[in-house]
Amino acid sequence: VVLAEVIKAFGAPENAQRMEEARDNACNDMGKMLQFLLPVATQIQQDVIKAYGFSNDGEGVLKFARLVKSYESQDPEIASMSGKLKAMFLPPMTLPPHGAGAGGVAAS
Repeated sequence: VVLAEVIKAFGAPENAQRMEEARDNACNDMGKMLQFLLPVATQIQQDVIKAYGFSNDGEGVLKFARLVKSYESQDPEIASMSGKLKAMFLPPMTLPPHGAGAGGVAAS
């Protein structure tokens, strides 16, 4: 229930706008993502989870994230919603091209 409410909060027009502005400021730079996007995402989550007994700070968000993580393997719906939530504020991870970064030496 809490996870669904957090996801819903990210979809609220004012929060979506805040996230979009933070994303624009970050310019796909991972360091800037941490500087601009993560604090906004944390604040949005805090606003929801404090009503469910989590502390209204970064530690409350971390406890919530750990709790969600602990249920992911037991409940496919929670795992799906958790992935959806992460996609809202974490940039998609791109893998390097196959064979790149191995020192140019192919394994035989």
